[in-house]
Amino acid sequence: MKYAIIAIAGSQYKVEEDKTITVSSLNINEGESSSTSEVLLVVNDDKIMIGNPHVKGASVEFKITKNYQGEKIKVFKYKSKSRYRRTQGFRAQLSDIQITKINF
Repeated sequence: MKYAIIAIAGSQYKVEEDKTITVSSLNINEGESSSTSEVLLVVNDDKIMIGNPHVKGASVEFKITKNYQGEKIKVFKYKSKSRYRRTQGFRAQLSDIQITKINF
């Protein structure tokens, strides 16, 4: 089994080839390909490479399949006995990426 741990968009994800994951928006158009060299760990069957902090010469190539907004979250603040109420909405900007290749 071949997989990697990458740091992308401020978070860490376990990725495998030909799998799709959802990350925070990367500001890349749909259909475009890109890569990241922030690979923290690579596992290829019984061979394990751990970075310090990144694995030298390793990269992960991916393709943006979809950019969209997440579900709306309502944030409500309330303080009793003081008539203080605030409602605010939030929708996260998300991107679906498909991992095309893990290089090491």
